[in-house]
Amino acid sequence: MIGLKTTLNVIDNSGDEIVCVVKNARPISAASQASVNAVKVRRGDVRRAVIVRTRKPVKRPDGRIIRFDDNAAVLLNNKREMLGTRVGGLVSADLRMKGWGKVVSLAPKVL
Repeated sequence: MIGLKTTLNVIDNSGDEIVCVVKNARPISAASQASVNAVKVRRGDVRRAVIVRTRKPVKRPDGRIIRFDDNAAVLLNNKREMLGTRVGGLVSADLRMKGWGKVVSLAPKVL
């Protein structure tokens, strides 16, 4: 479950490595919710992000349970477009159904 003050790994090439959740409307447990994050490298810079992997197990409709090793995100600008041009690492297939097809298409592997 991802809540306030949770640290996330950034898996795109936007230049940041770790972000911290500073604001969200509700506790986030799905792999494709958007939240507002602050970049740890530059103080005061707040960016939006799409969470692409969570440690919390997610049950798929076909009965499979998917759990990742870490919490990861892709950073967005104010227009909800990706800051980076590449995505490194595994992403959840649920993102495509939620409208984040560009993130899925740039990822090397989809689970």
